[in-house]
Amino acid sequence: MKTSSRAIPWFCLLLLAVLLPARVLAHCDTMDGPVVQAAKLALEKGDVTPVLKWVRPESEGKIREAFARTLAVRTGGTEAKALADTWFFETLVRIHRAGEGAPYEGLEPSGTPIEPSIALADKALATGDPAELIRRISGRVADGLRERFDRAAEAKKHAEESVAKGREFVAAYVELTHYAERLDADAASAAAPHAHGEARAAPAHEH
Repeated sequence: MKTSSRAIPWFCLLLLAVLLPARVLAHCDTMDGPVVQAAKLALEKGDVTPVLKWVRPESEGKIREAFARTLAVRTGGTEAKALADTWFFETLVRIHRAGEGAPYEGLEPSGTPIEPSIALADKALATGDPAELIRRISGRVADGLRERFDRAAEAKKHAEESVAKGREFVAAYVELTHYAERLDADAASAAAPHAHGEARAAPAHEH
């Protein structure tokens, strides 16, 4: 039986944000990414609507204007069409990322490798079945907790032997508890709009 896709937002996507590097999360700035794909569809249809969801309401006017200019230039021939399309892709992605509080570093070409977990998230949304994604992310979380626990448990055995050994235990303890605290807090919170490249706030609790 297939797992409901409703499990994705709070569980898998928040763990992707915890586990993956910020740059990898910038899947939207590749030619194969969902933003550019939406732009290609909009240009093919001559309708800006498919791309508007990728920008904030206050940026909609800029995108509508850029879209109209692109359609006008596209009538100038094959080369003009290619240049206009690329300009629109870059404009859209730049404004999308600005809305998420992230810098725009240029469009990555088609075929740019992406983190397997991101590919699995796309696949889950396409098929409506997040089981494979959940297995991968759950496994990585379990491995991360186990590794940090083993390190802290081993350090605890020697914590009273010297101040240096004690500090090694404290460092391992802090790493374990903060990792667990962050995962637990994220899992307990409601899903929120993502922010490319932004670090998550550190837990308020300090040891």
